[in-house]
Amino acid sequence: MQKVAVVTGAGSGIGRAVAIALGAADFRIVLTGRRRAPLEETAQQVCQAALVLPADVTDAYAVAELFRQVRENCGRIDLLFNNAGVAAAAVPFQDLSAQQWRAVIETNLTGAFLCAQAAFRLMQAQRPQGGRIINNGSISSAAPRPHSAPYTASKHAVTGLTKSISLDGRAYDIACGQIDIGNAATPMASAMQAGIQQADGSLRAEPTFDTRHVAEAVVYMASLPLDANVQSLTILATKMPFIGRG
Repeated sequence: MQKVAVVTGAGSGIGRAVAIALGAADFRIVLTGRRRAPLEETAQQVCQAALVLPADVTDAYAVAELFRQVRENCGRIDLLFNNAGVAAAAVPFQDLSAQQWRAVIETNLTGAFLCAQAAFRLMQAQRPQGGRIINNGSISSAAPRPHSAPYTASKHAVTGLTKSISLDGRAYDIACGQIDIGNAATPMASAMQAGIQQADGSLRAEPTFDTRHVAEAVVYMASLPLDANVQSLTILATKMPFIGRG
């Protein structure tokens, strides 16, 4: 039986790369994100027919409807790659607005929770029972960059969410792990090559690496039987200034 994978934030960057790689690994792919046009572009690059279901992950009703359609069209879900997320402008902590804070937390944390919960419920109810959730964390889940409080807080919280799902899912054969990524070459990381503020206040260009390596790592995590789990995996540009910071 072909396994079904739902990829959030699938319209670009890591989400697109992972969707393409999972399709090549013979998963049936469901693509979701806010905008249909980029999702259709991703669908054209997946090696088999992909289902496009636009949804705003911060909207509880939209997420419930998304997974209702997954159940109706696919019958089950075997994998959720919980990838949708936004970066935040580099704003000094004292100048952050409540609106800026909420915008990041709502997408990166609340959106991840809503999608994981909906997938969990479907995995719990389906037969055969179980499945796998892979959350996209960040190296910011371990060490912050300057002026990154909303993003860093959201990613630290994703780590807690991952561990809670991993524990609560044991009874239902639901495995949950996290991939923490540093400087994959996506549009979100384009500023890295132009120069980004370091902890000492200097500006420095940082190396990046190809998103296909992230996709290969996710496919490996997804390929394991449910009695084995990669709880945490970190993949980053070898020479980026991460080890030694924080």
